[in-house]
Amino acid sequence: MSFKEADLERASTITPVELQDSYSEKEDHDEKEYYTDNDCIQTPVIEIPKKPASAYISVCIMCVMVAFGGFILGWDTGTIGGFESHTDFLRRFGSTNKNGEHYLSKVRTGLLTSMFNVGCSIGSFFLGRLGDMYGRRIGLIIATTIFIVGTIIQVASVKAWYQYMIGRIVAGVGCGVIAMLSPMLISEVSPKHLRGAMVSCYQLMVTMGIFLGYCANYGTKRYSNSVQWRVPEGLQFAWALFMISAMLFVPESPRYLVEKNKIEEAKRSIAKSNKVSPDDPAVVREVDEIKIAVDRERAEGEAGWSEMLDTKTKVFQRVVNGIMLLALQQLTGCNYFFFYGTLIFKAVGLEDGYETAIVFGVVNFFSTFIALYVVDKFGRRACLLWGAAGMTCCMVVFASVGVTRLWPKGKNAGITSQGAGNCMICFSCFFIFCFATTWAPVPFVIISESFPLKVKAKGMALATVSNQMWNFCIGFFTPFIAGAIDFYYGYVFMGCLVFSYFYVFFFVPETKGMVLEDINVMWEEGTLPWKSANWVPPSERGADYDVDAMANDDTPAWKKLIGK
Repeated sequence: MSFKEADLERASTITPVELQDSYSEKEDHDEKEYYTDNDCIQTPVIEIPKKPASAYISVCIMCVMVAFGGFILGWDTGTIGGFESHTDFLRRFGSTNKNGEHYLSKVRTGLLTSMFNVGCSIGSFFLGRLGDMYGRRIGLIIATTIFIVGTIIQVASVKAWYQYMIGRIVAGVGCGVIAMLSPMLISEVSPKHLRGAMVSCYQLMVTMGIFLGYCANYGTKRYSNSVQWRVPEGLQFAWALFMISAMLFVPESPRYLVEKNKIEEAKRSIAKSNKVSPDDPAVVREVDEIKIAVDRERAEGEAGWSEMLDTKTKVFQRVVNGIMLLALQQLTGCNYFFFYGTLIFKAVGLEDGYETAIVFGVVNFFSTFIALYVVDKFGRRACLLWGAAGMTCCMVVFASVGVTRLWPKGKNAGITSQGAGNCMICFSCFFIFCFATTWAPVPFVIISESFPLKVKAKGMALATVSNQMWNFCIGFFTPFIAGAIDFYYGYVFMGCLVFSYFYVFFFVPETKGMVLEDINVMWEEGTLPWKSANWVPPSERGADYDVDAMANDDTPAWKKLIGK
C-alpha cells in the first residue's frame, strides 16, 4: 500500500486494519491500481514471520493427518493388482477355461481395476461442494464414511464379481471427494512457504499406501482362502477410522470460516498454522485480505458453471490448465506400472512379481520425500520440466529393450532374456523416481493454488474428474493394448511425455512462495508462464515495475525454450 507525501506522518502510525481499509477504498475506485509515482512512499508489507523448521512440527503433523486421505487411495491402488493374481480371488470372481483353470477376462480385469476411478469422478463432480457447504473437515468425514460403505460391499462379496465392482464404485465416490478436499484444505491452512511441501504430503501418503498395499499382498499370498484379499480389504476400515478421528484435531480452512463470517475462528486457524498469536498484526492483515476477496465474490453473486468459461478473469484458462495437468499426470504411464506391476514382471520372466512390486513401492515412497524438498526449493515449473525430460528418457529405454531384446527368439518361443528383464526393471525404477519427485505431487499443488475461492470447488472438481477418467481409461484399456502391441505401448506414453514438457513450458506459471490471493492477481494480469518466476505482487512493486512487459513477449518460441 502506498500513501502520498502529505500522509507521511499518518503512515508511520497507521494500523494494519486501516491499511487494509485504504486498500479496499483504493480498489473500489481504481480496480486494483497501485501508486507507483516517485512522489509516493511504499509502506512495508506486514508478513507473518518465518520461524525455525522445528517450530512447524505440529503444523506438519496436522497437514499429514489431512493428507492421510491419500493413503486410502494408495492402498487401493497397491492392492487391487495383487488381488487379481490371488487364487481365491480368481476362483470367486473369475471365469473357468476348458482346462478348469480360473482366470479374469480382459474386460473383467479392466472393470474391476478401473471402475473405482469412475466412482472417484462421480464423487468429485457431484459431491465436491460438500467442502463449501459444511466445511472441508466435515466434507472429509462424510467422504470417508461413504468409502467405508463401499468397503463393506466389497468385503461382503462372495461370488458375484459385479457386487465387488459396485463396492469399488461406491468406495471410489468417497475417495473422489477426499482427493479434492484433502489438497484443498492443506493449501488453505499451511504457511505459504511450506505449502508446496505440505500439499505434496498428500502424494507421500498415496505412495505409502501403495507400498504397504504391495506388502499386504505379499504377506497374504501364501493363503489359499479369502484371507488373501479380505484381510487387506478389511484393513481399510482402520485407515478410514483414523482419517475420521484425525479430522477432529486439524484446523478448519480460514477461507471457509471467513466466508461463513466466523472471523475470530479464522484468526485462530491462521495463528495455529503459523505459530503466532491470533492478535498478531500479520494475522489480522491476512484475514482482512481474505475478507476483501470473499466480499468481492459475494457482490458478484454465486458462481455458476457458466463462470468456468470466463476468460476475462482467466478462470477458463485455469480450468483448462488444471484439466490438462491432471490428465497428463496419468498419461505419463505411471499407473501402467502401479496397476499391472505384478503382471508386467511376469512378462519379463520374474515369476514372483510381488517381490519386485514391493521394490517399486519402496522407490516410489522414498522418492516422494525428495519431492517435499524440491517442490518449494526449485519451484513447480522446474520440477515438471525436469520430470518430463527424465521420464521420457526412461520410457524410451524401457520400451526399446522390451520390443527388441526381451524375447530374443520371438514372443511365441516363450524364452525371455534375464538381462533385458533386469534392465527394464532398473529403468522402471528410474522412471518411478522421476515421477514420484515431480509429476506425482506437483499437479495437485498447482490446482490447489490456482483457483479463486468463488470457483475453487468447481475448478478442482473438473481437474479431479479429468485425472480419474484418464486413470479409468488407462486401467481399463491397458490389458487390451498391452496384449495387442506389448511394449510398443511405452512409445505412446513417451509421446505424451514430450507433449507434457512443451505444455508446461508454454502454459504453466510458477506459483512458488505466493499467498493464494497474489496467485489470483498474477493470473488476472495475464503474466506469461516463462516470465512468472520474476512476477512481483502489487504490494511489493516499485515505480519501475512494468506489468505489460510481464504479459507480452516478442521473442521467438525456440529462443524461449533454450533461453534461461
